[in-house]
Amino acid sequence: MSYKGLLRCDSRLSKEEHDFYELKNKAAEFYQGNRVPQEIERALSDLFFHKPDDIYGYLANYFTKLSAPPRISKLKGKEVYDARGQLSIQAEVFCIIRNEEKRLSSAAISSDCGHPKETSPDASAKNKERADHVTTALQWINEPLSEMLKGLNPCDQTGVDQILSDFFMARYLEEKDVREKEENHAASEPEVEPPTPPPAQTKEKKSGDKGKKGTSVEKPIPPREPPEPVLPGSLAVGSVSLAVAKTGAKIHGVPLYKHIATLKSQEVQTEFHVPVSLVTLLSCGKTSPGKLNLLEEIILIPKTGQQVKEIITMALELQKEMMRIMNTSSKAGAAPSDAGALVVGYERPEQPLDLIAEACGNLGLALGTDIHLAVNCAAHELMDYSKGKYDVATGGLKSPDELVDTYQALISKYPAVVALIDPLRREDVDQWEKLSSAIGGSCSLLSDITSKPQAPPLPGVRGHVLKQTNETSISDLIRITAELQGAVIMGTTCSEPCSDDSLSDVAVGLGMGYVKLGGLSGGERLTKYNRLISIEEELAQQGILASEEKRTPRLFGGKPEEQSATPDDILRDAD
Repeated sequence: MSYKGLLRCDSRLSKEEHDFYELKNKAAEFYQGNRVPQEIERALSDLFFHKPDDIYGYLANYFTKLSAPPRISKLKGKEVYDARGQLSIQAEVFCIIRNEEKRLSSAAISSDCGHPKETSPDASAKNKERADHVTTALQWINEPLSEMLKGLNPCDQTGVDQILSDFFMARYLEEKDVREKEENHAASEPEVEPPTPPPAQTKEKKSGDKGKKGTSVEKPIPPREPPEPVLPGSLAVGSVSLAVAKTGAKIHGVPLYKHIATLKSQEVQTEFHVPVSLVTLLSCGKTSPGKLNLLEEIILIPKTGQQVKEIITMALELQKEMMRIMNTSSKAGAAPSDAGALVVGYERPEQPLDLIAEACGNLGLALGTDIHLAVNCAAHELMDYSKGKYDVATGGLKSPDELVDTYQALISKYPAVVALIDPLRREDVDQWEKLSSAIGGSCSLLSDITSKPQAPPLPGVRGHVLKQTNETSISDLIRITAELQGAVIMGTTCSEPCSDDSLSDVAVGLGMGYVKLGGLSGGERLTKYNRLISIEEELAQQGILASEEKRTPRLFGGKPEEQSATPDDILRDAD
């Protein structure tokens, strides 16, 4: 007889008994409505059938599968220090899992807020600006973003990134409106006479030149494109996006690279390749002690098919030999740079290349066969706008056309250099085309698009360098890499997080052909190299490491008839 029937038959129940039976009836309805008796019966049946050693562990696993999916409960931002000892942020994701709040993951990405030397005149202002960026990012994470993502499924990366993007765009438009009002107010002030621009530069012909004596007028350089504004707080967007991706991977019980690969292809990947590691050997840029400014990074390009550990071993041996040569000669010694490479002081671009050639010869490495080189010129940092020329070395100014001639002569003398990164400003489009026509058959031109991923492609560019900074989300990286023509190199910045190795997973998950992690100095970089080694070993053990011919789209190189058999193993058109 049901409880309700019992009540009708016996109205003499005490109030306590009435309340107790009413509670039991509600409990029964609750359990039946949630199928608890059926699931318990099924769990006990399975338990008896399997008779596991750990009875309660078996039951725990059984009911875990029936539990509600995790939901984001809150975000938390923390101040941390990056590899340069500067303030940055770390985003933490907390979720409700089986009725308990747990911290599932954290992430920190590179920031691009400006990194002045302590001795630079604007160091104090830049440091204050950076502190404002970090403070705003913390406020975004701990308050509005935490509330906006609360209750969301952390495995819905697209949905999370869309909310982050919408939030960032709203803040960007607010900031833009404030800037426009300030500019309009400034425009209403009395005008100040602008300084007289420098006259068109002339170049006198030497007496030995053919033709008549006279002067030729150099074409004025195109004006500088306005830099992309870095919105204070934008670092929060990229950090939260990466932290959510790591949370999704943890919930699914897979490594981050597999999770990102699934997000990109919308299906489980059955084969992976590990990007070829491009290792920075030397730095002769603006911060180096010598006169030379042009070679910001000289980068080792190994043969395709080498394991990451083999590449690192070779690069370390080469680095030690270069140090030995410098220490036993009259040349000054070297010290690690922000990029983790050796900083050397030279006067001419030939000198560091000769050093590498000598070290390779001593080690029995065939430069141009066993290894090739790429040069990151970072030319946009070298333009002296007051003179309209590139400051390639102290006292050595060159016009864009003269710089093209310099590259042409350098590549002709050192054919092992098969790639130039940012050899010119984006604005010097004519010279990009001229340089491509001159050396494009044997040397690839690459462009760093981190700050302007939507910019029109430059003529002759075969590939791009991309970094995850500021507001760049995981969904942005997936979209950008899918849209770009040619190969894409995943790169690092000088302000890498000290302990986050996620960049290696991101590069593998996105299917990058190459990854540029910098030099072999500094824990923040070796952490990423070590992670790359672990991924490669894991893929090999699982039998899902792609074969050599499928592994890497070749980016570096020239015409087939100009290549020997061995370089042809690593040099292929990006198309």
